[in-house]
Amino acid sequence: MSEINTEYLNKCLLTLKKSYELLKQNEEGSIEFEMYRNSLVKGFEMTIEQSAKLLRKKLTPYFSSKKAVDALTFKDLFRYAAKHSLLHAEEVERWFKYRDNRNSTAHDYGEQFAKDTLVLIDDFVQDTQNLIQVIQND
Repeated sequence: MSEINTEYLNKCLLTLKKSYELLKQNEEGSIEFEMYRNSLVKGFEMTIEQSAKLLRKKLTPYFSSKKAVDALTFKDLFRYAAKHSLLHAEEVERWFKYRDNRNSTAHDYGEQFAKDTLVLIDDFVQDTQNLIQVIQND
């Protein structure tokens, strides 16, 4: 199997981490806080989407066809990752929370969503770093 390129996912994660770092350095309610929070939310979304895309590639050899993998939902991707011992059940449950949170962005870009996202960021960064390692390992 050819190596899966994780460069863009790494860049998304680095951007997310930097936005989070800068957010914490600013006072809530300031324009800078709002800018970094918006950046963090967008980075969160992009990182989730890229993670799923690369996990799909990683899982392709476990299926009879690429079409079968392409038909999987986000949550099914992570279920299969656990089934094939690529991720632990606890990690998968957290990825489900991240996805549920991400799906709420389509309906609510308000402060509550941003606050809900902030609570997830530390675990999300760690889980994404772990997923990158899983994707890179043959």
